[in-house]
Amino acid sequence: MSDFRQSWGCGWRRLEGVIDDETRYRAVDSRDSRFDGVFFTAVRTTGIYCRPSCPAVTPKRVNCTFYPTAAAAQGAGYRACRRCRPDSVPGSPEWNHRADLVGRAMRLIGDGVVDREGVAGLAVRLGYSARQLQRQLTAELGAGPIALARAQRAQTARLLLQTTELPVTEVAFAAGFASVRQFNETVREVYDRTPSGLRAEVAAGRRIATPAGPLALRLAYRGPLDSAHLIDFLALRAVPGVEEVVETAPGVRTYRRTLALPHGPGIAEVDGLGPRAAADRGWLDCRLQLADLRDLTTAVHRLRALFDLDADPVAVDGRLGACGLLAASVAARPGVRSPGHVDPHELAVRAVLGQQISVAAARTLAGRLTERYGTPLAEPSGGLTRLFPSAAALAEAADADLAMPGARRRALRGLCTALAAGTVRLDGGVDRDQAAAELLALPGIGPWTVGYLRMRALADPDVFLPTDVGVRHGLRALGHPDTDPAGAAAAALGWAPWRSYAVHRLWAGPQTPDVPSDAPSMEQR
Repeated sequence: MSDFRQSWGCGWRRLEGVIDDETRYRAVDSRDSRFDGVFFTAVRTTGIYCRPSCPAVTPKRVNCTFYPTAAAAQGAGYRACRRCRPDSVPGSPEWNHRADLVGRAMRLIGDGVVDREGVAGLAVRLGYSARQLQRQLTAELGAGPIALARAQRAQTARLLLQTTELPVTEVAFAAGFASVRQFNETVREVYDRTPSGLRAEVAAGRRIATPAGPLALRLAYRGPLDSAHLIDFLALRAVPGVEEVVETAPGVRTYRRTLALPHGPGIAEVDGLGPRAAADRGWLDCRLQLADLRDLTTAVHRLRALFDLDADPVAVDGRLGACGLLAASVAARPGVRSPGHVDPHELAVRAVLGQQISVAAARTLAGRLTERYGTPLAEPSGGLTRLFPSAAALAEAADADLAMPGARRRALRGLCTALAAGTVRLDGGVDRDQAAAELLALPGIGPWTVGYLRMRALADPDVFLPTDVGVRHGLRALGHPDTDPAGAAAAALGWAPWRSYAVHRLWAGPQTPDVPSDAPSMEQR
């Protein structure tokens, strides 16, 4: 396992170490969408900033300044281009995967922590002072946490203005602004429009009439994307009452699930790509039903993490495809993602529930616990009836409801107690190595479970599971002669720093058995 602070012999380096301004300008000149979200181009003569793939006439090099974030461009006095909408691009893959302070801070800001807890709360979660945090973010991103959160609020405000008929005052507070005045000033600065003017850019017929209706939006990604792999992976593990996969149009499968959000429950629907949609189309259609619109930013952030939409598939597939064993897989299925999760506590519970039993049995057990301890929705939606049980509720669950061996029951209780008490944290701001050590200190939690949680809950792109039955079966199917754990680990060395993606390709290989939730055996200490 590793994080982005390491330097690899394969020549991979941090993005800013390999892209200079001339390279950025060439990307702009060629309208290369692979760099959307990686940097932003500000044009002195127009006062706007754009994504690299903006279709407008390419500005002269002398008039261009490049910024790592939209917030930095806004802080320098530039407004968003109304043609390319740079605020709607995928996030940088660096902020999604990096394990250093900046990466951890960006994930928490994306989840809305600054809006809910302020900069002081963000700093406490990261273990730094507010001053240290401000200095580090400004040095690397050109903007501090307040400016980064402000840019995010502006994007949420635009989305609400242009997709709903909510009164402007309600939009202001739903987007996270402390006052209507602050909201008006920010919208004018970022978009060079009043809120009413920004709303008028979209025809009234395309906006929902009431706040009770679902919000329709697009989740941007940089392509290609193998959405079939994502839907297959989630469908296999869907917990009854919490998740389901349904066909919503000919050839289009939709993943639906309940969400436990800071201000109330929600329901999310994400459509996979249809049979006629190109893998590099650039977005997935999504609908959100939220009890409280203040949770919009958080819900979108968590869905993006679940579908791994900020990944750079060109870099990942380039590395995996260059190593012989996976070359055919990459050629046949470009854009395989490493799914995250919307709730790391839920994922941790499900990982322990699945020890020593099949995926189907683990799904059934999780469904029974949900029926007994999950909070019911005010109104069921299709097969969705409840939220997944909280760690605190499961820590107090009756023995009769935990139909599993005693050792696994103790492991589940210990994990849920630690999660509920906060002695083990799995949010986006936690240090991965610290979280791994805390998990390993719990009874019944071993290396496989820790690796699985690093890969899915903590977005580590470079986790390999050499003892996993499915991984070793996948290697055998590819003709690798040595599939004991040591041989499997050796085979994966060339896939760094993207071994999490290799794991998913091996799991998705031909005739993968119904392994015990991807876990080889019960982990006891």
